Amino acid sequence: MGAGPAQKGRPTDSVDPMITGAHIVIHSRDAEADRAFLRDVLGYPHVDAGGGWLVFALPPAEVAVHPTDGDGRHELYLMCDDVAATVAELTAKGVEFAAPVTDQRWGLLTSIRLPGGGEVGLYQPKHPTAHGI
Repeated sequence: MGAGPAQKGRPTDSVDPMITGAHIVIHSRDAEADRAFLRDVLGYPHVDAGGGWLVFALPPAEVAVHPTDGDGRHELYLMCDDVAATVAELTAKGVEFAAPVTDQRWGLLTSIRLPGGGEVGLYQPKHPTAHGI
């Protein structure tokens, strides 16, 4: 089922997806602290999957595949509309950042330091996003 000429950031075909969602796993040295961060600081709604294992609802997402000459790896980035305002709001809540905001070709990028010691990217995209289509 074609949808006419492709538009920047819009799909060329519309189909019912066979995959209905994605489940992201963050491995942590302090899972309880990172769960509390997602629940209390970012305010993500959650369900208890049993035994206190919280699973969080995330905002709409998208996936991109980048070429590599080495082993494949996966990265997680949270997106926002205004990185300066988001950094200020999170800093006021006691969030630490692992890197200052840098201007990349594809967006304004920083990195949040999770309480468990890991990092999660945060960026304001400059490119068309797919999560609203």
